[in-house]
Amino acid sequence: MAQASDETTPKDQQVETNSRQVVVNTAGADSDVEESDQDEPVEELDEDVLGDYPKDAEDIDLIHLRISSIPALKLERFPNVQRICLRQNFIIDIEGLEVVPDLQELDLYDNKISHIKGLAHLTQLTSLDLSFNKIKHIKHLETLTNVTDLYFVSNRISKIENLDTFVNVTNLELGANRIRVIENLDSLINLRELWLGKNKITKLENLGSLKHLRLLSIQSNRLTKIEGLDELENLEELYLSHNAIEKIEGLDKNINLTTLDVANNRLTKIENISHLSKLEEFWANTNQFGNECFDQLTQELGGTKSLETVYLEGNPMQTNNRATYRNKVRLALPDIKQIDAN
Repeated sequence: MAQASDETTPKDQQVETNSRQVVVNTAGADSDVEESDQDEPVEELDEDVLGDYPKDAEDIDLIHLRISSIPALKLERFPNVQRICLRQNFIIDIEGLEVVPDLQELDLYDNKISHIKGLAHLTQLTSLDLSFNKIKHIKHLETLTNVTDLYFVSNRISKIENLDTFVNVTNLELGANRIRVIENLDSLINLRELWLGKNKITKLENLGSLKHLRLLSIQSNRLTKIEGLDELENLEELYLSHNAIEKIEGLDKNINLTTLDVANNRLTKIENISHLSKLEEFWANTNQFGNECFDQLTQELGGTKSLETVYLEGNPMQTNNRATYRNKVRLALPDIKQIDAN
């Protein structure tokens, strides 16, 4: 629903092995142009799409059925329902859910929702997905204190706000929005995964309170420097591809990193990572590493016994040495298991 080139989510942003990116693949997510809020009228469905569901159903899946009205579903017929999925429909207003107060999972991915409302009574929710809608503001969610997974991928959100009561959230996905500043996350003390790819963020900041963070994905933004990560000592996966970073630095305290993605930046040296003794994946393709970086590989990663994979294609060290590149990498890293995609 967030978790290598444009923040996809663990549901919709999985690591893409060829490009080594973990992002949301959405066209036009960086545009400032407002899309029309006027949608073509949708005909109401006459048939009862829930007619075949047993009264004791716990899961309801109604995907891509042109549903525009939640009240018309008459959900009060299903007192035991725990999970509702209404993906890829035409829902504009969140309403009619007060009849299922014990609902635990609600998926409204890919509808036409502009405003968050009608959810305050769903205090048992643990998962809420509002991705791929038209939401501009995060609000009216204060009562949902049991939520652990919260998804807002590909909306029109420009500010991280109103998350103070989400102390139990472990996974927050805000990829492909219009966010410029990392802020207002101090209350998310149990957060494990933070997905911010494909926004307009210029600086790594205000992350110090996220002591339990294991994964930070911030590809396809406007970063120029690795900084602000000193207090994230439990960080295991860091995805920074498709930015404008010029130097590998600022990772002194992040000794638990197992994956470091710095692909598609402006790096010229492999440096400041020799202390990352748990590193398994180093993705640094499409930078500006020259022939001198073969020696730097040995110096920085030669002693890292856990290292399994390096991605270095698209650098001058590869493009200028096409016939000998792989052999040179193996000489630098004799125990490496995978070089690039094969």
